[in-house]
Amino acid sequence: MSDHILICDDEPELREMLAEYLGKRGFRTSLAANADDLRASLGKEKPDLILLDINMPGEDGLSVLRSLQGPDAPLVIMLTAAGEVIDRVVGLEMGADDYLAKPVDLRELASRIKAVLRRRGSTSAEPVAERARFRFGKTWLDLEAAKLLDEDGNELPLTSMEFNLLKLFARNRGRVLNRDQILEGAHDRHWDPFDRSIDIRISRIRKKIESNPQKPEVIRTVRGVGYIYDPS
Repeated sequence: MSDHILICDDEPELREMLAEYLGKRGFRTSLAANADDLRASLGKEKPDLILLDINMPGEDGLSVLRSLQGPDAPLVIMLTAAGEVIDRVVGLEMGADDYLAKPVDLRELASRIKAVLRRRGSTSAEPVAERARFRFGKTWLDLEAAKLLDEDGNELPLTSMEFNLLKLFARNRGRVLNRDQILEGAHDRHWDPFDRSIDIRISRIRKKIESNPQKPEVIRTVRGVGYIYDPS
């Protein structure tokens, strides 16, 4: 079955244009003009991905995004006005999977949608048990043994907190994780704006896995957002 994209935007011409373009490329689409329409649609069928405009009359897209949190929440790409950097940052902090500035480049939009859907497939369709070892720079993370190993198979010291962090990154390869997601995923607690424990622990991990911890290439910082594990 083709992937289902729910397009939520208050501009009817844009909704129709996106639906027509994506429909020709094999996606199944449905439309919503505002937050109420979106929720009514979600009550009937969960889409694979939502294209969500931020600036809508009434309840805006960021508020809608906040209500979509949870393990079964659909993927979300935010549509933002060009130059509204703060909207993009806030959207990613709140859990959006990607963003795209208006006016929308249709080819880029289709590519972003496919990329986000691929991430979902790489994390849900591939059992962790079949990928028990993950490459982290000059080391290997053995999930089943809960060990970090060097090239020669020697075990390196690793705290339980550091192991939980590496496991979280391994399961979300190629995906930007904000500090709230990291704390919830690795430590089961919410982020305090003054909490620097994540940055400190990642700094320690980099000293173990990176060839040059001063110029990290395995777990990279996404300024203003969080971190990404993308060894490729």
